[in-house]
Amino acid sequence: MRSIVLDTETTGMPVTDGHRIIEIGCVELMGRRLTGRHFHVYLQPDREIDEGAIAVHGITNEFVADKPRFKDVADEFFAFIKDAQLIIHNAPFDVGFINNEFALLGQQERADISEHCSILDTLVMARERHPGQRNSLDALCKRYGVDNSGRDLHGALLDAEILADVYLTMTGGQTNLSLAGDGSEGDSNGRQAPSPIRRLPQTRLRTRVIQATAEEIAAHQARLAVIEKAAGAPALWTQLEQGNRGN
Repeated sequence: MRSIVLDTETTGMPVTDGHRIIEIGCVELMGRRLTGRHFHVYLQPDREIDEGAIAVHGITNEFVADKPRFKDVADEFFAFIKDAQLIIHNAPFDVGFINNEFALLGQQERADISEHCSILDTLVMARERHPGQRNSLDALCKRYGVDNSGRDLHGALLDAEILADVYLTMTGGQTNLSLAGDGSEGDSNGRQAPSPIRRLPQTRLRTRVIQATAEEIAAHQARLAVIEKAAGAPALWTQLEQGNRGN
């Protein structure tokens, strides 16, 4: 399956307030390995970037002033993601902005990318696997041992690379992000391939076994006797112990 791990940065939020995309980062996976092909672009949004957004991603109005507009890259971007599985963390956010960009161009046939791609939301997946826990990308990196030490600020391409490693680790199987080709250094458009993600060393801790004291065992047996007297039958713990001795 061809998968595209995708992330965007924007002028702010929500999209309904007229905010726009200012960076798109995508990396391609085939057979759960990086192919070396990616799509990455900064965009001129034709509006000011909110100060709060700049604090998150560090992309300034001056930096994007001479960058292409979405209309200049729309065809290339659509061709890159078409018919792929899009892997996105908090997909409604990015998909909403992408759909809006195509809608602003009057390209209604592309204004719902779910009609051209399948979408997998890793935030939904993480919440199902880790209910009640923090499931931000940084939290998942810590949980799965993915090195995000270079992520001082958000960046679409870096976040897509990190998310690819998190996704592969979270779903099991192949987690080596080395390129699928034999030494390929870029994609067909001549873009430099993203750097492989560094993995944090995994340390296996020895589990300490604490034995119950004689006093604790006696208290346990006394408690079981109270339970059995009230129930008029052997306690489940007693039944399990007898069953284990029988085996």
